[in-house]
Amino acid sequence: MAGRAEVEPGNEQAVANHYAALRTEITQIYSKINELEMEVSEHSLVINAIQPLDPSRRCYRMIGGVLVERTVKEVLPAVQRNREGLQEVIARLNEALEKKKKEISDFEAKYKIRIRKTDEMKDENSKKEGSAQGVLVGPAGTEE
Repeated sequence: MAGRAEVEPGNEQAVANHYAALRTEITQIYSKINELEMEVSEHSLVINAIQPLDPSRRCYRMIGGVLVERTVKEVLPAVQRNREGLQEVIARLNEALEKKKKEISDFEAKYKIRIRKTDEMKDENSKKEGSAQGVLVGPAGTEE
């Protein structure tokens, strides 16, 4: 495990921090996958729009912020290659996501981490509030 910081068994704060970092990484991977899936969708829309057109028809493509004039015959294969590349990156990110999920579940098992649901937290709070009911405290410093 070179490059990873091992968490000391007795240090709860370090365990919590490492767990939070793992969860953040998973969230970032999900976010990137969603972003790339949107790009694949946009590429598919473009492909479907220009595929039936005449190959010699004029077409514009944005390359690095510069709008370039090309033909459909030149642009269509490039857009298809880009979409395929994006799909490969998404597949690799999905593999990384699965590894990260396994890592976090192993971490949860190792340190016996449980995630509290909001319902459980509400129940706990109501139990705490309920145990304090019925206790009357008089004003301080009043002696007769």
